[in-house]
Amino acid sequence: AVYFSPVFQSDRHGYDTRDYYTIDSRLGSNEDFTSLCDLLHEKNIRVVLDGVFHHTGRGFWAFRDVQQKGKASPYCDWFYIDWSRNSDRNDGFWYEGWEGCNDLVKLNLSNPQVVNHLFMAVEKWIRLFKIDGIRLDVAYSLSSSFLQQLRIHCNAVYQQESGTQEPFVLTGEI
Repeated sequence: AVYFSPVFQSDRHGYDTRDYYTIDSRLGSNEDFTSLCDLLHEKNIRVVLDGVFHHTGRGFWAFRDVQQKGKASPYCDWFYIDWSRNSDRNDGFWYEGWEGCNDLVKLNLSNPQVVNHLFMAVEKWIRLFKIDGIRLDVAYSLSSSFLQQLRIHCNAVYQQESGTQEPFVLTGEI
């Protein structure tokens, strides 16, 4: 197997995702990555991607919408926001970051819209890139409910795409 650390559009280093649906332009295009994955699969090499589902970067489109529209943004509930405080970036609101790192904005995985957005991204990865697994970044921070839902979703899509009953690989430090 080949394990790819974060490959999606990000602010700087991959773990600060901007767009879960697009390969980082510094690495090529979705088409380039599809070709690479096809080549690896032709050689019976499995493909595992890094899934960064706990947090995003400040450049994530939904967070940018909150920055621009404030309380009028339909994405306010995608994050943990306190309107009575201000962030160290002077956003006009405080938000929870990953372990105190304010470059990484914590997602509200209790929000069904957030979960759906992430699951649709994973579904795209399975269908387009034919990935065989995901290594979950900061898996210890993901709820067991989210992990169970993710397992069910990934298995269903993977088994439909692959035509096997083989389980989809989910790994990470819990």
